[in-house]
Amino acid sequence: MPRVSVIIPTYNRKAFVLEAVGSVLAQTYGDYELIVVDDGSADGTGEALKRYEEHLQYLYQENQGVSAARNCGLAHAQGAFIAFLDSDDLWLPKKLELQVAFMDRQTEAQICYTDEIWIRHGKRVNPKKRHAKYSGWVYPHCLPLCIISPSSALMRRGLFEQVGAFNPALPVCEDYDLWLRVAACFPVSFIPQRLIIKRGGHPDQLSRQPWGNDRYRVMALAKILETGVLTPELREITIQELHHKGRVLINGYLKRGKEGETKDLQGLLEHYPL
Repeated sequence: MPRVSVIIPTYNRKAFVLEAVGSVLAQTYGDYELIVVDDGSADGTGEALKRYEEHLQYLYQENQGVSAARNCGLAHAQGAFIAFLDSDDLWLPKKLELQVAFMDRQTEAQICYTDEIWIRHGKRVNPKKRHAKYSGWVYPHCLPLCIISPSSALMRRGLFEQVGAFNPALPVCEDYDLWLRVAACFPVSFIPQRLIIKRGGHPDQLSRQPWGNDRYRVMALAKILETGVLTPELREITIQELHHKGRVLINGYLKRGKEGETKDLQGLLEHYPL
């Protein structure tokens, strides 16, 4: 059995995914299996990946979204550790080596993640202060925005047995939803080394989709409030964040004449009063 299962979901990103696969094959750590889940690509991704067929398991499914693709890979994974790599991102060569060594030393840790290099439109950019990384009980830092990139994390398989997998109902912000559930239950360890390259600015980047992504974060906040896993303190700040994001969304809905969405969201906020 491999120690690490590496899962790459992809959809119509032939050039990107070939580079992502190459960055996995260049790892200094070799005890892994590589699973590529093709979420219905029509750009020749499957044919292009045949050059690596001895080095990876290729799974094809009809287009269902990134969450379903990651979950498909997770269902086929055999490793004690799980690592995801988005098809537009890259790993630096020592990513797995350093993370596995960390988890072997810190046997109680369920998840660790690394720092990042950001590339936007082909140029390196610096993250803003609000994108700062934290270690420990990071739940409060996960509320405003997603601070953990799926490509940077290494997790023990048992983590998913407790918190569940990705939510296929969320077309975006599915990582925000997962990290809320993880951070509510486990401390998260941060490795302050830049071990991944996040590439953004391309037209099909999910976070560049039309206005209103916060509605999916609101769904994630409402969902975790229903689970009963939050302490009173965490529940209080979650409700505060729900109202903050909800008020912003309501203003946007009103500007766009979305009366039904406005009424539904107002009802949700009334259900969780400050």
